[in-house]
Amino acid sequence: MFHLMNAGFEIDIVTPTGAPVAIEEWAMPAYDADVKGLFRDYADAFANPGSLADFVANTMDDTVSYAAVFIPGGHGAMLGLPDNTDVGEVLHWADRNDLFTLALCHGPAALLAAKNDEGFLYAGYKMTVFPDSVDKQTPMIGYLPGPMPWWVCEKLTGFGAQIINTKADSSCHVDRRLITGASPKAANGFGRLSATTLLEAAKS
Repeated sequence: MFHLMNAGFEIDIVTPTGAPVAIEEWAMPAYDADVKGLFRDYADAFANPGSLADFVANTMDDTVSYAAVFIPGGHGAMLGLPDNTDVGEVLHWADRNDLFTLALCHGPAALLAAKNDEGFLYAGYKMTVFPDSVDKQTPMIGYLPGPMPWWVCEKLTGFGAQIINTKADSSCHVDRRLITGASPKAANGFGRLSATTLLEAAKS
């Protein structure tokens, strides 16, 4: 968000139902004054976000001016979003209107919402995703209280996506209008890459 805002983009915050955003505050970089300032500036938007369901029903059409859809990371992206029809509608809308889709860490789990009887929108796409090999070590490492219910990379690969990283590293990738980052270590580079890519597209 920081890099996108510095590039001049405005950000609308939405959750599936308009419930407050759930922030994994333990991961907040306490030493980073800019990120902490952004968190304070968006405190009201995080507490009172828009509703994705309302956006799809009342706002989303082919005349709305947006540059991208951003799906942040965190294991929460695995809960509900992969089966959320509104998420699927937004992803297909973004693709239809040549918007970018940005997904970081576990965020690509939500891309699974873009599957239907015609197939998976991102089949054949190369992407960087938080690796199953690390998630399979929970709860021995990490902050989750038990094992994962399913594996993001395995599921995406099963629908035809190509995962190109094997580590929870800083790797990022652009494939057509999908930009992905592999882990929290990728966040800064992912933000810079997203901002510069969107700016270049806006100039063309």
